Amino acid sequence: MKNASIFHGTGESPNHFWFPWTKAELIKKGYKVWLPQLPGTDHPEIKKWLPFALKNGTFDSDTVLIGHSVGAPLILSILENIKTPIKQAILVAAFFEALKGFKLDAMLQKTYDWEKIKKNCQDITIINSDNDPWGCNDKAGKKLANNLGAQLIVKHDGHFGSETYNQPYKQFPLLLELVG
Repeated sequence: MKNASIFHGTGESPNHFWFPWTKAELIKKGYKVWLPQLPGTDHPEIKKWLPFALKNGTFDSDTVLIGHSVGAPLILSILENIKTPIKQAILVAAFFEALKGFKLDAMLQKTYDWEKIKKNCQDITIINSDNDPWGCNDKAGKKLANNLGAQLIVKHDGHFGSETYNQPYKQFPLLLELVG
């Protein structure tokens, strides 16, 4: 059965931005969708998020993973640790290195096994903006895409949802089009 998991970013919940809309649209397309509240969202830690995702998620050849902001490095860690390759990953406002001025080190791995990540996902797409205020921008996306041999789509859409910058971003049609 087709299944998708959507992982939010720091300080977010399943009710933020385009997440509820995307979940509803994917259900219409026949997907079973998991959109969890990740633990300790204000201070995300890979040592908490990764075990939670691995224990509760479904990872098989029909799986699509979608991650926003710090949800992207979570997906990278998931792809390093699963045993069965998945169908697709879409990383939105993605990064894998420390962002200047932000303390997200607890969410990032020191190194990533790019070959294992690529081996465990048939198709990876990265969507970043050239005007992301947090640094999850086209430059961060390009570095990530180069490491993964992935498609990079660059938009001019900020962080694809931000309360700080009053960017509600309630729908995300491009994302829906990309889901295979």
